[in-house]
Amino acid sequence: MENIRKSVFKIVTASGTGSGFTVSGHDHIITNYHVIKGEKIVAVEDHKKDRHVAKVVMVNPEVDLAFLSIDGFKNVNTDISLQEEIVIANTQRIFINGYPFGMPYTITEGIVSATSQPMGSRNYIQTDAAVNPGNSGGPMLNEAGVLVGVTTSKFNNADNVGFGIKHIDLIKEMSDFALLQNKTAYNVKCNSCDNYTDQESEFCANCGNNMDISIWEEFEKSHFAQFVEGALTDLGIDPVLGRAGRDYWEFHQGSALIRIFVFKRDYLVATSPMNNLPKQNIQELLTHLLEANVEPYYLGIHQNQIYLSYRVHLSDIFSDHADTIKQNLKNLALKADDLDNFFADEYGCEMSIESKEEV
Repeated sequence: MENIRKSVFKIVTASGTGSGFTVSGHDHIITNYHVIKGEKIVAVEDHKKDRHVAKVVMVNPEVDLAFLSIDGFKNVNTDISLQEEIVIANTQRIFINGYPFGMPYTITEGIVSATSQPMGSRNYIQTDAAVNPGNSGGPMLNEAGVLVGVTTSKFNNADNVGFGIKHIDLIKEMSDFALLQNKTAYNVKCNSCDNYTDQESEFCANCGNNMDISIWEEFEKSHFAQFVEGALTDLGIDPVLGRAGRDYWEFHQGSALIRIFVFKRDYLVATSPMNNLPKQNIQELLTHLLEANVEPYYLGIHQNQIYLSYRVHLSDIFSDHADTIKQNLKNLALKADDLDNFFADEYGCEMSIESKEEV
C-alpha cells in the first residue's frame, strides 16, 4: 500500500486543497469537480513535494469528476488499477488515500457500509472510514490496490459517514473521454447526451440541454492576490504553483518553505520556518539571533523553530511603498534560503520539517 502514494497527488488551487490520483494505463490525473471548480489551471504536488502546473481538460459537474493534464507527464509507475469486474461487498475493508486538510499523504481504513447508497440522482459507495476536507478526489481502494471509488464528500456534523463515486461511473467517464479528439481544451460534458463542448454556452450544442454557465467561470483574483503573485512572478515562480488557498501562498525557495498570507485582515505577512534549535550550545545562537541585523525582516523563535518574517499593513500595498514591499517579499524568499544553510553550517541546526531536500 505504501507504493500507492506515488500515484496520489495533492491538488492545490486558489480556494484550497484536495486530492487526485492516476490509474494504470492512463496519464490524466483524476479528481473531483468541486475540488477544481472555478479554475482551469491548478497546481499538482507529487509525493516528493514537487509541484507541476496542470490544465483542467474535462469536467462533469453532475458526476463530480474532473481530469487534469500535465504537459509531458507519463504515468509509468502507478500501483492503482481500475477493474470493471471487481466485486464490492458490504463490510469489506477499504482504504482512503489523500491529503486531508492539506496535510501530508495519509491513509485511513474503514469498511463499506453500503455499496449503492442513493443520494440525489446518483448512487454512491458509503463508508465509515475517516473522510475529511482535502480527501475529496482521492482514491478509495481495496486491499489489493484496486480502485473501489473516488472519495467525494462527507455529511456535515456526522462522524464515520463518507462517500465515494462508484468505480463504474469513473470507467464510463474515462471511456467517453478516450474518444474525444481535442483532449487539451477545457471540455465540459453534458450528462444528457454524453457529448462535450469546449465553448462557453448555456445550452448543449448537441442536444439543447441547459448547462450552468458558471462552469466556465474562473474565480476572480483580489487586488492583494494580484500584488503577491506579481512578486512571485518576479521571483521566477509560476503563481499557480505557489497558491495554497484563498489569499494564501506556500512554496519552496531552494530548501526554505515560504508562506505568504493575510493576518487578522489587516496585515500582509511573509514567513519561513527555517531551522530547529540545536540540542546543545544554544547560547551562541541566541546571541546571534538577538544581534543579527536582517532588516526589513526579523528573526524569531516559535516552538523551538527559527523563523524569518516580514509584516506590513495591507494599506501599504496601495501606497508609494508598493514596489519596495514587492521587492521585500521576493528578497525574503532568497534570504531564507541562504539563512537556513547558514544556521545549519554554523550552529548545527537541523532543517525544519517543512524544509525541502535540495537535489
